[in-house]
Amino acid sequence: MSEERYQQRQQHIKEQVETRVAQATKTGGVIIVFTGNGKGKTTAAFGTATRAVGHNRQVGVVQFIKGTWENGEYNLLARNGVEFHIMATGFTWDTQNKTADALAAKEVWEQGCRMLSDPSYHLVILDELTYMVTYGYLALDEIITALKNRPENQSVIITGRACHRDIIALADTVSELRPVKHAFESGVKAQAGIDW
Repeated sequence: MSEERYQQRQQHIKEQVETRVAQATKTGGVIIVFTGNGKGKTTAAFGTATRAVGHNRQVGVVQFIKGTWENGEYNLLARNGVEFHIMATGFTWDTQNKTADALAAKEVWEQGCRMLSDPSYHLVILDELTYMVTYGYLALDEIITALKNRPENQSVIITGRACHRDIIALADTVSELRPVKHAFESGVKAQAGIDW
């Protein structure tokens, strides 16, 4: 491709982008969903949390499913003012106790509801929330109501596989991570700083 042709193409792209930027006039919080069977949903959420903290924004986190093991996102973000509430029961295939897991989910969800009603939180992360709906630990209509009634400028990130279609419909941005290849399938153990 000639230099002239390249510049013409790039100019055309620039004009299209500038037009779209000019048309984007809405402000306020957004709902973002990271779903799908691929690795990286929580990682994407905490990348956004790091960005928000870097702009001196208040961030709150509710982690469903997660256990009591150490994790890097907590180690970094908690000491930088991010409030964490962790279900701390571990994976449901380990606990095998639906009653206890549902109770633990409801306890941390109360903290999530508190944050979702507090305008001082710029960003609330509901990590692995999708499983709470799938397993019936939390009522979908209660979640939808809390999301709809949150402060106008508050953003929310929801992660987890098989996100319910009603949450997807409500979301502003949805990214689906698709597995192509995963080190675990080759027998590679999960690693600190990479997987947690």
